[in-house]
Amino acid sequence: MSLIAWIELIASGLITGGIYALVALGLNLQYGLMRILNIAHGEFLMVGAFITWMVQTQFGFSPLLMLPLSFFLLLALGIAVHWLCFRRLTSTSPNLDIFEARGLMVAFGLMFLVQNFVSYVWGGDLRGYDYLSEPVRFGEIQFAGNKLLVFGLSLLFSIVLIVLLRMTLLGKGVRALMQSPVGAQLVGIDTQRLHPLMFGIGLGLSGIAGCLLSMAYTISPSMGEPYTVTALIVITLGGFGSMGGALAGGLLLGVIEAVGMHFTNPSLKALLSYVVFISVLLLRPEGLFARKKRKA
Repeated sequence: MSLIAWIELIASGLITGGIYALVALGLNLQYGLMRILNIAHGEFLMVGAFITWMVQTQFGFSPLLMLPLSFFLLLALGIAVHWLCFRRLTSTSPNLDIFEARGLMVAFGLMFLVQNFVSYVWGGDLRGYDYLSEPVRFGEIQFAGNKLLVFGLSLLFSIVLIVLLRMTLLGKGVRALMQSPVGAQLVGIDTQRLHPLMFGIGLGLSGIAGCLLSMAYTISPSMGEPYTVTALIVITLGGFGSMGGALAGGLLLGVIEAVGMHFTNPSLKALLSYVVFISVLLLRPEGLFARKKRKA
């Protein structure tokens, strides 16, 4: 392979990895803070994609204008879902293990509910629209303009979230709850308000990811589940609760898939991801980018 071919291959992996990272950050926020393994996360990504497609094709609005709308719609939906489902589980579950198990079952139900609702409303056909599909050249290298935009915006939103969690008072409260829920409550952090807000922000990020995906790829009611699985793999790579690790893990997985599919077969994409997933679980279960705790 020539150098240009390698650059195009790695860049293609990074573009895909940027979306992976954005989806994983939302899921990691929910699990790392509240221990809610929301396997319906990808279905809400799909909702964001279909809303963007509908508004663009019927009203001609730019998908870029849908980014804030998708975020706030899914944020409000996330707060409502947490209030209706997970808030009650928190009060009725005797311990964390039972809460996680019950939350997983509720998420299963949400996954099928959302998927069937979208199929009923918009049908099961593939959907899509043309947006900035013209190639952009960098010397001898070229990429579709919409994919470059998707990568740039997904990376921007991911970095903004990480910076907010590190620099703001709200972010410090979130990180405190991730590290020690009991200690955070003892110093006055209000979990009753923070949990639904963070769950909503997690779904808001999935709405943004769906909006971005609709700009460059076809969408369908079945598109959500693979992204949920990929997000779980990314979180495993980066370490549960680690936002920087999720960003790095998403980009890394995108490159691994791109290089692996080039030298093997595109149909082996899922196999490559699962090989990475199982290998990390066996060899470094705390994640590739997590710092090992020092022994006392």
